[in-house]
Parts: sequence; C-alpha cells; structure tokens
Amino acid sequence: MSILVIDDEPGLRRSLCAYLEDRDFDMLEAANGKEGLALLEMHLHSLEAVIVDLNMPVMDGYSFIQEAVARTKELPLIVLSGVGIVEDALRAVRLGAWDFITKPLHSFEILDYTLDKALEKARLIRENRDYQANLELLVHQRTAELELTRRQVMQRLSRAAEYKDNETGRHVIRVGEISALLGRAVGLPEDRCEMLRECAPLHDVGKIGIPDEILLKPGKFTEAEWAVMQLHCMYGCEILGPLSSKDEAHQTCLDPVYALGMADTELLGLSRILALLHHERWDGKGYPFGLAGESIPVEARVVAVVDVFDALSSDRPYKQAFPGEKCHQIIREGAGTQFDPRVVEAFFRHTKEIWAIRERWKD
Repeated sequence: MSILVIDDEPGLRRSLCAYLEDRDFDMLEAANGKEGLALLEMHLHSLEAVIVDLNMPVMDGYSFIQEAVARTKELPLIVLSGVGIVEDALRAVRLGAWDFITKPLHSFEILDYTLDKALEKARLIRENRDYQANLELLVHQRTAELELTRRQVMQRLSRAAEYKDNETGRHVIRVGEISALLGRAVGLPEDRCEMLRECAPLHDVGKIGIPDEILLKPGKFTEAEWAVMQLHCMYGCEILGPLSSKDEAHQTCLDPVYALGMADTELLGLSRILALLHHERWDGKGYPFGLAGESIPVEARVVAVVDVFDALSSDRPYKQAFPGEKCHQIIREGAGTQFDPRVVEAFFRHTKEIWAIRERWKD
C-alpha cells in the first residue's frame, strides 16, 4: 500500500518520503496537483492516503482535493500547508480534506499522529462498508430463500388440491403456463404474467374442502350438491386469507376488492382473487358474486377460459376428454356470455402454443 505526497518543495517531499519509507510505506510523489491526480488515477486501489500542499503551480491543492473526492470519498486527504490561515484550512476541509497540518513541520510525531488517525478512520469506514454490503447480501439471500420456500409451499398446496380429482396434478401446471401465455397476449406486463403463472395453479385450492362424494361424483349434481360445489371458490379464498381466524378469513373473502388489496403479498392477493372469482362470467351469471364484464379482474377472466379449456380437453370422473375441435367450439361459443371476448380472441391467436403446453404436461 502507498502514500502519495504532493508538494512543490523537492526537499520537503524527499524528507517526508524518506521518513514514511522507514515506516514501511511505499511512497509516490508529485510536484503539483495535476501530477498528483495522474498518480492517484493510476494507483487509486493501492493508495492508503494523500498528503497535499495547498499553494502549488499548475494545479493547487484545493483543485486536487475536489478532483480526488469526485473519484473516491474513502481516501484520506491530509493537507500539509504553510498558509496558516484558518479560513484556508476550513475551505480545504469543506472540499473533502480529512485533516490539516501547518508548515513548517517541527516534529514528525505530529505527522505520525495525524496519519495514523486518518488511516484508522479509513479502516473503520471500509470495515463498515464491507459489513453493510455483507449484511445486504445476507438479507437478500435470506429473502430469496424465504420467497423460494413460500412459492414451493404454494405450488404444493395447489398440487394437493388437484390430487383430489386428478391424480397426476398436471392440470394446475397447464393452467399456470397457459394463463401466463394468455396474460401476455392480452397485454399484461411481464412481471404480472409471471405472477399469473405462479398463482393460477391455486385457483381450485378450495376443492380441498369439498367432500369426495360430491367432488368425484360421475353423474350430474343435485341442486344441493351444486351449492356445496360452488363453495370451493370461497374456501380457496379463505385458505389463502388471514391466518388469525377462519371467521376473519371468511369476512375478507366476502369483499373481492378487499381480498385483492390485503396488505400481505401480491402473490397471495392475486392467488386469493383467482380462487374466488375464476367462476364469474362475462354476462354476470357466474358465482359467487355475479360480477360482470370488466368488474371481474382480467387475470380471473383469463383463468376462467384456461380452466374450462383444460377441463374440456382432459378426462374427468364424469366425462372423457373432448376432441380439439369440440373444445374450440365451446370456447368460441362462450365469448361474450361466459368469457371475455378479448381473452377468447387471444386464445385463438395462440392455439398452437396452447396445445403444445397441453402436450408437454399431459396427464
């Protein structure tokens, strides 16, 4: 590590360099601020301190201090000057000098004390900076680990729900992938599409609360059974709602706007709203609230199309998979009644990619 001495008096420079070399410092010297600045730029990462005069030709110490501080604020700059005027010392300190020693230098003990104090301060600044950087890195790592764990828990929860009526669990993967594709096609921002990929698989998590004799029934539901089946939307929202109590979770889900805007995380908010509203219809005849048109969040309108398409094209306890043409016909006929026409239009612009996803994640 080096110390740079900048002074237009050759004898003083040699004297300072000789003394500090005896203290095992590598020395650099310059006759004015311009030469000093060039050496600083060449040796910035190895310099420990700079001792600089104020009154020098070509570039004075004030200008050097300004230029040095612009390049690094952690390098100790010690003024050694014969000006002897308090205002000049204050001006140098305001510009970024760390300390001030007056000429003539009667004792090297003053230099030792000032230099050691500055080097210790610089060491503490570096250690604090490194500590803050390591702390931020640690926080980032821990946050990333928590985020990964939370996402994995959500994925496993969606898989658990799907296992209730589809033993492969791949329906939820397809719904996530196709929903992200259609979200992009209707103009959602990329980060929202990625959230949709993560959250859409949880749309049917409420099926966990539906009795198997209803959920897996091969025939048509009775009116009472259908009423129970519809509860999976509310159950899903409640599962993803506040943990304080079931009653608070239920109250939260009675208001879809509040369910979306709860101050927990965006992922949970979107997951709740998809679980709650994926059976709402464009014409207002859906459930659980009978919302219509654009009062239904666009993400829920996307998942509504994707969920129905995947159900149509998959084997279920109550039916076999429909052929592709039949699936397309039903989706097309639902535009403007069951489905948002804009989402249906996007669906038919991307049928090739959608079927490719379906093939990749087939049961």
